[in-house]
Amino acid sequence: MFLDQPSIEILGIRLDEPTNCATDLLVTSVCWYAWYKLHKEGSSLRSVQLMKYYFLIMGLATLLGGVLGHAFKYALSPEWKIPGWVVSMFAVMLIERAAIEHARPLIKPRLGRFFLGLNIVELTVLLSLAVNLIEFNYVLGHSAYGLGVVVGGFHLYVFLKTESLASRRMLQAVLIAGFGALFYINQWAPSKWFNHLDIGHTTMAIGSWFFYLASNNLSSES
Repeated sequence: MFLDQPSIEILGIRLDEPTNCATDLLVTSVCWYAWYKLHKEGSSLRSVQLMKYYFLIMGLATLLGGVLGHAFKYALSPEWKIPGWVVSMFAVMLIERAAIEHARPLIKPRLGRFFLGLNIVELTVLLSLAVNLIEFNYVLGHSAYGLGVVVGGFHLYVFLKTESLASRRMLQAVLIAGFGALFYINQWAPSKWFNHLDIGHTTMAIGSWFFYLASNNLSSES
């Protein structure tokens, strides 16, 4: 188990947890590339629009996490982690809503409205707890519910009904994220230079790529 990552210096600037920062920025790069490609494509489909802004906001969240939460943590109080947490929670809200929108033609209107409303309530409650208690577990809980229950559940339903390629790729992305979460929760790591956080970030980057591939398929299936 390797929890602590040594600091390094680059041009006289100290960087804490450098690999953790680098793998966070890897996620940022994948997300912003996906945002750029979807923006350039210009689809007006609601689910694609929501995915586009998911990538934009999640990229910002991991940038803030890498810089404020890891690289310069020695110079900042724990409260500086909160901006990245807040932004990431809004990003997860968007991908939840994209999944609901994709499934709406196949579900009862009342069910769709219920989950869209629950999406706001769940975000409000867990965001308030995370910020007021400065507790990352509420951010994790929000992601677990958003990806595992909402995104996974709605896309599984669509896939079983239609064999949608977009939904299959969304499910693959959720499974990849879940695999990374196992390493994070159990703090499994092969090295101090590539610890459980790095594995989580790397699997998140791979999962983000599958989310992007799925987003490309959403337009063709509409």
